[in-house]
Amino acid sequence: MTATTGRVALVTGASSGIGAATVRLLAARGMRVVVNYLRSGTAAEEVVAGIEAAGGQAMAVQADVRETAAIESMVEQVQAAWGGIDVLVHNALTPYVIKPFQDMTWEELGGKLDDEMRAAFAVTKAVLPAMTEQGWGRIIYLGTGLGRRPREGMIALGTAKAALAQFARYLAQELGPRGITVNVVEPGPVEDTRMAHVLDEEHKQRQVAATPLGRLAHPGDVAQAVAFYASEDNAFMTGTTAAVNGGMAMY
Repeated sequence: MTATTGRVALVTGASSGIGAATVRLLAARGMRVVVNYLRSGTAAEEVVAGIEAAGGQAMAVQADVRETAAIESMVEQVQAAWGGIDVLVHNALTPYVIKPFQDMTWEELGGKLDDEMRAAFAVTKAVLPAMTEQGWGRIIYLGTGLGRRPREGMIALGTAKAALAQFARYLAQELGPRGITVNVVEPGPVEDTRMAHVLDEEHKQRQVAATPLGRLAHPGDVAQAVAFYASEDNAFMTGTTAAVNGGMAMY
């Protein structure tokens, strides 16, 4: 039994990749986990089944995190089953285009910014009442190293995630007195995710060569950092960013 046993953790975009690795790890550490998904219902149910087979507690809930009504419905479902949400891991990745600024429309850049911040805003608003009432909460946002270090064609994602990181710092300042920590986990390139296809083999090998630890991250590497921030052990870190990139970038 750990101190986090029984805590309820909502992980958005948890049917695959980093989200799935995170719910598996949090469940293994005794949390009850909500596997949010948008379209991948079968994959989400498989994640739940795997957690339950290992003795954990999990439930899959469909919701588009860009839609306030859908989020509120999801939170109500969780509350009916398990009570308030103690831990929010906002991992869901909204769509974005990969192209140079020169070729980009405002709808493409502004649309990604709007989706990114709308989702973070709405899902955070939905979990705050229960966290505030109990005087304890953990909020973790998934960022990206592209929010600090530009890469060709990634201006929409990088700009949106930079905005998310600053949003997190403001929340950390405001919510600290309520006993709620807010932190960002910022992976570099990660194998076995939807974003992994963006890299061709040559580009990937260049990135590996630029990484002191000699490989790209796995989803489980990122999940470990998230799990620390989500735990009782993290009593005094808020407004921080964990760079999970094997030393590819150091700051």
